[in-house]
Amino acid sequence: MDAFSRKAIGWHLAHQLDARLVLVALEQALQARHSPPGFIHHSDQGMQYACGGYVARLLVVGARVSMAAKVCPRQNAQAESFFRTLKLEEMYLQEYYDLAPANACLKHSIAAVYKQKRLHSALD
Repeated sequence: MDAFSRKAIGWHLAHQLDARLVLVALEQALQARHSPPGFIHHSDQGMQYACGGYVARLLVVGARVSMAAKVCPRQNAQAESFFRTLKLEEMYLQEYYDLAPANACLKHSIAAVYKQKRLHSALD
């Protein structure tokens, strides 16, 4: 999530929570935003964000790596709020039996609902 625009600019859905999952989402975000070197990449301390491959990719593009303290979700409040909204307004209302329909529903929810219709009061 881009903290400036409050837009989800990179995401991916997979069967496993691992480095590959977040690397795909990171590449989407890098393509969408074209941030200059020195931008701050903030995440929690999940193993997928702290692994060597992910951190190395961030350093290659000139990111400053920032991680929330352990067990401190408020330090990543924007992302936590986004996931809460996505779960309440999409995921908990559906039953997914396969990754493909879940992916399609989430793509629609993020692109058409969250980015286009949801108001972000902090941005006026």
